[in-house]
Amino acid sequence: MPEIRNFTLNFGPQHPAAHGVLRLVLEMDGEVIERADPHIGLLHRGTEKLAESKPFNQSIGYMDRLDYVSMMCNEHGYVLAIEKLLGVEAPIRAQYIRVMFDEITRILNHLLWLGAHGLDIGAMTVFLYAFREREDLMDLYEAVSGTRMHATYYRPGGVYRDLPDRMPQYEASKWHSKKDVDRKNEDRQGSMLDFIEAFTERFPGCVDEYETLLTDNRIWKQRTVGIGVVSPERAMQLGFSGAMLRGSGIEWDLRKKQPYEVYDRMRFDIPVGTTGDCYDRYLVRIEELRQSNRIIKQCVHWLRNNPGPVMLDDAKLAPPRREEMKADMEALIHHFKLFTEGYCVPAGEAYAAIEHPKGEFGVYLVSDGANKPYRLKVRAPGFAHLSAMDEMARGHMLADVVAVIGTQDIVFGEIDR
Repeated sequence: MPEIRNFTLNFGPQHPAAHGVLRLVLEMDGEVIERADPHIGLLHRGTEKLAESKPFNQSIGYMDRLDYVSMMCNEHGYVLAIEKLLGVEAPIRAQYIRVMFDEITRILNHLLWLGAHGLDIGAMTVFLYAFREREDLMDLYEAVSGTRMHATYYRPGGVYRDLPDRMPQYEASKWHSKKDVDRKNEDRQGSMLDFIEAFTERFPGCVDEYETLLTDNRIWKQRTVGIGVVSPERAMQLGFSGAMLRGSGIEWDLRKKQPYEVYDRMRFDIPVGTTGDCYDRYLVRIEELRQSNRIIKQCVHWLRNNPGPVMLDDAKLAPPRREEMKADMEALIHHFKLFTEGYCVPAGEAYAAIEHPKGEFGVYLVSDGANKPYRLKVRAPGFAHLSAMDEMARGHMLADVVAVIGTQDIVFGEIDR
């Protein structure tokens, strides 16, 4: 008999399949995992502490940098908590824009997850396919906020500005011929809503392509079916949320169960799994891509027909218009005070949770009546999922650890904070 000895293996923090700075200390019996001990904190930036040292509106940009794949969704949780404390509600058009961008962000998140998870398990093509669609959605981020990732677009009381009337165009260069550029600019001739609508028309076909590559692929199924099984009861005990909980067969989605903004007006379904393994969680997220596409379509239809303000008309919360500021001394003072001092929020506490692409993202905010939070605590969905790493990986092979990390869809910005 060959001698099998136990040994301890460091997995990460520089491992390409660790999805960030995760250090896993694996106790192995041959190639079988006996214990998986995740070490976190290698990306800790003190976000919650930093937010307590600056005015409320100056921390919106910090939220983008938590889960840096679901930027606007993080902002949404934070902004909702501030609005709860202030006792204000965004105009209805702003709420539709927020819901639309939440779902665009969900697609962005799931596409990156799909590409990276596929790459981890050995499927290379799907990564290239997923990034093709991400490019269009990143252009939407850029068109609306001026930046492709850390948008800082949501504001307490609404959003930074209304949707633009036209999309940026590609220009011919020595790398791209005129014919190539004209083809790329076909969907960019109208407004941003036209561009989004064109995207929603072709996106279901793209999801079909991902499914053709993976869903019935026997290698994909061998790597994911029966791996990392979590029972429904255990998923609830472990504090799972999002696709991790729905994959185990529990129909829990904050957009349906505790609707916020205008989700109660949207028609969409909650996909659930049956066995709670990696394959089920994959199927749940694939279906979420289709459902998000449905929601975006409904938002586009409503936004076309209902113009209106996208920010509260409150000089203490919203900056004055640029022309006004240049001409009126009082408006200039308001602008200056808003961006230096911010606004005071009534004393109290609030918890706002949203259905983030990864699960329940919550922001607990305590105010003592000053212009900055007394205490801010982020409830990161990935933290609860990562804490189940040991339980999900035990008894599996080393290669399955990669599949389990992939199915958890973890991002360390929000786990370490």
